[in-house]
Amino acid sequence: MSDRFAHGLVIGKFYPPHSGHHFLIRSAADACDAVTVVVMAAAHESVPLADRVAWIGEHWADEPHVAVVGVDDDLPVDYESEAAWEGHVALMRKALSLGPHVPGVDAVFSSEPYGTELARRFGAAPVLLDLGRDTFAVSGTKVRADPVAHWDEIEPPVRAWLARRVVVVGAESTGTTTLSRDLAAALRARGGPHALTRWVPEYGRELTVAKLARARALAAPDGPRPGVADLHWDDADFELVARRQNRTEQHAARAGGPVLVCDTDALATTVWQERYRGRATGPVLDLARSVPPRALYLLTPDADVPFDDDGLRDGEHLRGWMTGRFREVLASSGVRWLELPGDRPTRLAAALTAVDGLLADGWNLADPLG
Repeated sequence: MSDRFAHGLVIGKFYPPHSGHHFLIRSAADACDAVTVVVMAAAHESVPLADRVAWIGEHWADEPHVAVVGVDDDLPVDYESEAAWEGHVALMRKALSLGPHVPGVDAVFSSEPYGTELARRFGAAPVLLDLGRDTFAVSGTKVRADPVAHWDEIEPPVRAWLARRVVVVGAESTGTTTLSRDLAAALRARGGPHALTRWVPEYGRELTVAKLARARALAAPDGPRPGVADLHWDDADFELVARRQNRTEQHAARAGGPVLVCDTDALATTVWQERYRGRATGPVLDLARSVPPRALYLLTPDADVPFDDDGLRDGEHLRGWMTGRFREVLASSGVRWLELPGDRPTRLAAALTAVDGLLADGWNLADPLG
């Protein structure tokens, strides 16, 4: 007699997916020729259904016998109601029909007591695992209530979605890089999940270095040595900056801790494009709109920081205008922002206080339907 099943079913909200969910799916994957994972999400819940399906699908992408499908489920949960049972099971059958495997199920894998009744309704064997959460002491409820405490129980794409993104912006030579580095280092020093805190550098500065090196390589040997003021910037440069900035940020968020610290972002790139090109173009604005939500912007004003020409700067005369423009853009963004005057220690202390306020506020994820 074979101890394998032909087709196993795993259902859940996966709100969000965590290590306990993957243990359940892994158990099914190791015991079945085919597995269908059905993600069921209500419209009012904070994490979209498509994201949950994508996250689980990414984790199991190298095991083609595991399929992940999603279905909207706004029905109330009532284990004493025959109508509720029939409604939920009908949605599960609908989801099964969307997957690549035959709809018949001969095993239902669950870590919830309702697994026995669910298996009966599918005419399948109930495989109940870790009902007491002894193997993986985590649940979606716990993760939603305190993501920081359960950071090691969630996968990179979930971390990226949950990460509170703090972006430092400002004009040239106003201390944005210093503050963002200091903030990331102070958070890492706290240890625990915060030891993973990542710092996202400014791609525009990297591109400036590369453009300057290229200009000097192409210059006539007996001619003047090009400086940063001789560089030409076109709209394609700013599209490249915004695109690369977004990509670097997302990679860092997947590998980082609960707070991601960014030295500028695509929204700031729109201001830099205004500074060099006179206006922000549609593609750059679109890239600024496409980023995940920001938790906080920190603005470094020019008044307290002397201009330091490090060979890559040429805008001392525009610092006041840029600071004012950043104020206007941030005020209209709808995102929380804070201007940080003062010296280096004062700015860092204020930034840490603001980040602690974000963490104390929590994530405020909606409760699932009960």
